[in-house]
Amino acid sequence: MVTVSQENMVALVSRTGRHLQRYNKGRRQVVGCIPYRYKIPKQTSLDDAGELEVLVISSQKGKKLLFPKGGWEKDESKKEAALRETLEEAGVRGILERELGKWSFKSKSNDTYYEGYMFPLLVEEQLDFWPEKDVRQRKWMSVQEAKEVCQYIWMKEALDKFVSRLASQQHAAEKTMNK
Repeated sequence: MVTVSQENMVALVSRTGRHLQRYNKGRRQVVGCIPYRYKIPKQTSLDDAGELEVLVISSQKGKKLLFPKGGWEKDESKKEAALRETLEEAGVRGILERELGKWSFKSKSNDTYYEGYMFPLLVEEQLDFWPEKDVRQRKWMSVQEAKEVCQYIWMKEALDKFVSRLASQQHAAEKTMNK
């Protein structure tokens, strides 16, 4: 008999439908993450920017690349939605960090407006099987590569804000160490 821990179980079905979606003044609210890691484990420095990698995924309807994101539903917090969407679309789990901000943007496919919220996610676990494994590709790449291929301007802005935050945190830590 094999015992499997419930905490490591992942439902292999994504949430669907819009009946639980949150809206603010007619704008659908979406949340997502910028999953990241350092090539060298235990590294926390950006001395070599090439050591920081971010995870992008393909869109469901093509080969365009983006960060995992999706609808924020009424029965979950913003953080829970961000974690769920990242697990469903990218198959990763980790430490969710402080929100990067809120962006308003217009859908490329239809004439609707959205509010998007993004969080950094320090990846601790990359799953072999996840809900959207058969409809999405995932790829680790440098920040510069991600900025070149990401299809959404608002996600590129979130990535810039994330990298700036990391650099500020590193600078503050170095200042403290040098005292």
